[in-house]
Amino acid sequence: MVASTFELFKIGVGPSSSHTMGPMTAAARFAADAPAETARVEVLLYGSLALTGKGHATDSATLLGLAGHLPAAIDPDAAEAEVAAIRASGRLKLAGTRDIAFDETEDLRFLQRERLSFHSNAMTLVAFNADGVALLRQTYYSVGGGAVLRDDETGRNSLDASGWDVPHNFSSGDTLVALAEREGKSIAQLMRENEETARTPEQVSAGLAAIRQAMSACVERGIASRHTELPGGLRVKRRAPEIHGKLLQRQERALSDPLSVIDWINLWALAVNEENAAGGKVVTAPTNGAAGIVPAVLRYYERFAPMACEKGIEDFLLTAAAIGSLFKENASISGAEVGCQGEVGVACSMAAAGLAAALGGTPAQIENAAEIGMEHNLGLTCDPVGGLVQVPCIERNAVGAVKAIEAARLALLGDGTHRVSLDQVIETMRKTGIDMSERYKETSLGGLAVNVVEC
Repeated sequence: MVASTFELFKIGVGPSSSHTMGPMTAAARFAADAPAETARVEVLLYGSLALTGKGHATDSATLLGLAGHLPAAIDPDAAEAEVAAIRASGRLKLAGTRDIAFDETEDLRFLQRERLSFHSNAMTLVAFNADGVALLRQTYYSVGGGAVLRDDETGRNSLDASGWDVPHNFSSGDTLVALAEREGKSIAQLMRENEETARTPEQVSAGLAAIRQAMSACVERGIASRHTELPGGLRVKRRAPEIHGKLLQRQERALSDPLSVIDWINLWALAVNEENAAGGKVVTAPTNGAAGIVPAVLRYYERFAPMACEKGIEDFLLTAAAIGSLFKENASISGAEVGCQGEVGVACSMAAAGLAAALGGTPAQIENAAEIGMEHNLGLTCDPVGGLVQVPCIERNAVGAVKAIEAARLALLGDGTHRVSLDQVIETMRKTGIDMSERYKETSLGGLAVNVVEC
């Protein structure tokens, strides 16, 4: 099935799409379904959610979800105050309407030694009446990018697109390129026509503009932040404001440095992921942990491409989404399932394809750019220090953004013919994820997470 552009690019909050946005969404769904006589709710977290949930704000997100909040609408500052109030009072308003007791130490349990078979990001919620009788029990899986599947929905990897009847159906890169060439249309045109089965052309353009605006606003907030350190205890310094100041001071000298553009790309990616690490508003692209790559490369196109225009921006986002859909359908965008190759690797591939499209690349060149972007991220592990989306996540986005631009430029120098196909690379990524040790799948049990002293 083809995932929608607006499923892959979702406005939400940091620090993690799978560990923050997903649990908040799942808890909100459960709260809405809970019977009227519910007096207590118990939450059981498994696998990666249990192992790195504290660092990823899974606990806070779950409380907010039970209180009826959803990631796209919540104000991060107000959310912090509400969580503090719930913890101080030991009570919350289930679904925003019914006051119930909630003892976080007893009712929210991190089962770090237990993992459910379908996905490492699993959580079970149980509603009880005043006599302790279970009224409703549901298990949810946070499958990446903020998407959530209930246990009776696990036959599909995309809830939003499950009933989407599109005119241009594709499930492989080869099919996508052949379809574009046969129809005489760009990949962006195919995606737009798919989107217009559920939205008017004006709504599609407005939705794309909202995504772009949210990405740009996140960059600007990261640059303008007055906070010097990120939360969580690692004492990681925010660098975007300082780097921005230095770049402004060095503008004249930059004219003689042909690589100065890389400093700006690094800045934009760092700004987004520092905002994400601080729990700010971000856009999944396709996840929060990789949220800085697409905005940084898109801004590179806007600021440095001589022929940049609104159509190019739309083509960028639509094409990136088409590539993201292939990964979501045939492999994974979840770090807990395949490691960071499924997050930063996929984002790099999406951004490379988007840039190649915006710069006028053919479908074959775009597929080549996407292939290069992922091929050189194969095997990338997810081993965050302290369970926080900070080290190595923030810098990794800056490197991924530069790599995406390199991939697009390499592809555009050729005619689209190449030895390794995108489909082969996606399948390799999937198999690599299966072979990868659980220690390197967002559990903080291996790699940098155990070889870097936290304090």
